[in-house]
Amino acid sequence: MEKNVGHPIDKVARVVLGVVLLSLVFLLEGSTRWFGLIGLVPIVTVVVGWCPGYAIFGLSTRQVATDKTEGP
Repeated sequence: MEKNVGHPIDKVARVVLGVVLLSLVFLLEGSTRWFGLIGLVPIVTVVVGWCPGYAIFGLSTRQVATDKTEGP
């Protein structure tokens, strides 16, 4: 499982989205409040560094290091 989440903006956006969704647990009433637990998904993807959605579509925001030892 190769990491595919790495850009700082991507990470911050995922954490913010996760916190907003998690807040639904406290804002909604009844059984619909538990849909807020979906907010754990983007937070876990930041912690793990891997997003299954990105993997399916072959996307990555991880910056790869370039080898600068080769010259012309």
